[in-house]
Order: sequence, then C-alpha cells, then structure tokens
Amino acid sequence: MTAQEHFGARLRAAMDTLGPLCVGIDPHPSLLAAWGLSDDVKGLEAFSRTVGEALADRVAVIKPQSAFFERFGSRGIAVLESTIRQFSGTRTLVVLDVKRGDIGSTAAAYADAYLDPASPLCADAITVSPYLGVGSLRPIIDKATANGLGAFVLALTSNPEGAAVQRAVGASGRTVAQTVIDEISQVNAGVTPLGDVGVVIGATLGQHGHDLTNLNGPILAPGLGAQGGRADGLRAAFGDQAPDVLPSYSREVLGAGPDIATLRAAAERARDECAAALAVTA
Repeated sequence: MTAQEHFGARLRAAMDTLGPLCVGIDPHPSLLAAWGLSDDVKGLEAFSRTVGEALADRVAVIKPQSAFFERFGSRGIAVLESTIRQFSGTRTLVVLDVKRGDIGSTAAAYADAYLDPASPLCADAITVSPYLGVGSLRPIIDKATANGLGAFVLALTSNPEGAAVQRAVGASGRTVAQTVIDEISQVNAGVTPLGDVGVVIGATLGQHGHDLTNLNGPILAPGLGAQGGRADGLRAAFGDQAPDVLPSYSREVLGAGPDIATLRAAAERARDECAAALAVTA
C-alpha cells in the first residue's frame, strides 16, 4: 500500500481539492416531507439518490447517518448500501455515521461489517464510541488501517449530556476526552500526511480547552448550521489544527433540496464559509 492509498492521505487530498466540507445525509421524516417525499423506503431512496447526484465529486465527504436508514429495516439498509455505492469511484469519501463500539469478537464483527471491502456496507471510515475504553476499539482500528480505511472516535460531543462523561477528570488528571485524544495521537504517530484515525469534536463547543497538538489526525466537527454552530467560530475552536478540521453540515445544506442546482449551491456556500474560516493566515 502506498502513502497515497490510506484513508488519511485520501482525506487530505479530498479536502485540499474539494474543500473542507462534510455533508451529513440525515433523512429525517420532516426533511423528507419538506422535499415532498413520503416517509417510507420509496421516499428514502429518492432522497438519497438525489443527494448522491448533487454532491458526488463536489464535496470532500458525505456522512450518511445509519439510524435513518435502519428505521426502515432491511429495505432501508439496502438503500444505505446503494447510497454508499453511489460515491464509489468518486473523489467524495463516505464516512458512515454508526457510532459503534463493543469488545472482542463483537468489535471485530462490526469491523467486518463496515471496514471490509467485501461487505456491501463498507465505507471509507466510520464513527465509533470509545466508552468501553479506547483499547476496545483495537479490532476496528486494525481492520481500518489494514484496508486503507479510517475511523472517527467520539471525544467531545456537542450534546449537553456528554460533558458529564467526557469532561470527567481521571486519576491521571486528564479529562476522559483528553485521554481519548492522547491515545488516538499514539495510533497516528508518524503517519503522513495525516493519520487514519480522527476524533469527533462538536463545532458548537467553541474553545473546548483540550490539547490537539499531537493528534496528527482529522477532526470531524459536526453541529454547524441548524444545531447552532457557526463557521466563523472554527478558527477559535481549533487554532493551529484548523487545516485538519472537517466541518459537517446537514440540514443547512439538505434543506435546499430537492432541486439539484440549489443543493449544489448550498454546499458550495457552506464549503466557502468553512474554507475562509479555517484559512491559515501569515
């Protein structure tokens, strides 16, 4: 495997050429209704197909939220598989938002489901939860790196309930979130141009007070737009790590549909706002 084949390198290239933007594919019932679609598999399929047509090769990353497909059972999962395939062979990477996390053989089975090229659900990366211990994610991380794929580990989420766990201070004097960041930093040590394992830090948190200096991996920053995060706050939140930040919008972009040209224009505006906010100044 060459340096250009692994996830971190492909993500770096996608962000450099297409701009720093992730668009979440979150087909809420209200969003389907706003598009004039039925809240069923047929509507889900039309929605996902339109998003794929509008955004493939135009944004660096798309992030389907698995739960909104799972709620329709096996037929919904089939649409998710089709959505992932739509972006195959394009410059747009797929981060599947599944937030999985378990131990031993179960973690390995999740890795087989989402990070094995033989699986119809295989994505470029997935989101994972470290709250059974970062070490419990080793089967997932190993499978990802073996296949040139990646993972984003929850560190500091924007939901109010998260702080009670993530900002709790352990025996080492570090918060739980800082411990997660530091352990992921060790996984990414020496990888160029960017490590394959990133962290999730909510864009709504502002100056979060955690050290990302040694992370050497991507930072997925959800929560922009409808959740209250603003692009102009990204530089203050992430400082010198700004070039590695992948801001994520969902409803702010998808609400512009179903017209493809309007969807593309909304994505371009979001991308340009994020690029300007994250630009490195002399």
